[in-house]
Amino acid sequence: MLPLYHTHTKEETQKIGKTLAQELVPGVLVTLAGDLGAGKTTLTQGILEALGAEKPYTSPTFVIMKEYSLPVASQNGIKRVYHVDTYRIEAKDLEHLGFEEWCSDLNGLVILEWPKRVQKLLPEKRVDITLIQKGQSEREIQIVQR
Repeated sequence: MLPLYHTHTKEETQKIGKTLAQELVPGVLVTLAGDLGAGKTTLTQGILEALGAEKPYTSPTFVIMKEYSLPVASQNGIKRVYHVDTYRIEAKDLEHLGFEEWCSDLNGLVILEWPKRVQKLLPEKRVDITLIQKGQSEREIQIVQR
């Protein structure tokens, strides 16, 4: 995975997500950090589209977790995507909702927004993505595979 990207449009950010989706495998946790409006959900939309998930792709801020069952397993074998938003909850809440179960799904991919809120629950092996707003439209996307 390339560690650093710069985007200037929503479409460019989604394209990074589509490219990233080709490298992701089942059983991986992807964390997305960044301020409100940094592009976390936009990047996720690109991943979901590339994996063939059914639209609409909306932020799970109020429902906490949105599960996408893929009609056909991805080339990499992913059959389900769990899109989680921890902006409004704490680690103990996420534990009760089934976070450990989602992360242990050998056919699933977990995409987690706002990882700092649940840092103590995160496995060491994961992909951390940070989105930084560099201006009104420019984004810097840093990817670290742990």
